[in-house]
Amino acid sequence: MAEKVIRVDDIDGSEGSDVTKRDFDVLGRTFTIDLGDDNHKRLLETLESLATFVEHATEVKAARKGRKTSSAVKLKGYTNADVREWAAAENVEVTERGKISDEVYAAFIEAHPDAKPDA
Repeated sequence: MAEKVIRVDDIDGSEGSDVTKRDFDVLGRTFTIDLGDDNHKRLLETLESLATFVEHATEVKAARKGRKTSSAVKLKGYTNADVREWAAAENVEVTERGKISDEVYAAFIEAHPDAKPDA
C-alpha cells in the first residue's frame, strides 16, 4: 500500500507540487516552514529587506536581574566602610567597591571579636 504526502503552504493553505520545506535563518536561529515557490520568493525578499535594517541597528541586551543580596549578617555593629578602613590600616588587600571576601571579614572579626554576628 502506498501513501501520498500532500504538503500544504503554511501561509496561504495552497497545495501543489512546488510546496516543500524551506529552511531560513534569522539572527543566528534556523526556522523551517512549508512554502510554495511564490511564498518562498516573498520570504526571501522580506529577509533581504530586513537584513538592511538589522545591519544598521544596534542590538539591545535584556536587562540583567538584580543582584541577590545575602540575608546573612556579616558583621555586628560595623559597616563595610569600617572593614575597608581597617584593612587599609593593616595592609590587608580589599577592593574599594563591591564584595568584600569572606577571608577579609574573618580577619576583621578575629581582630574585632565584638563584630561577630549572632548565629
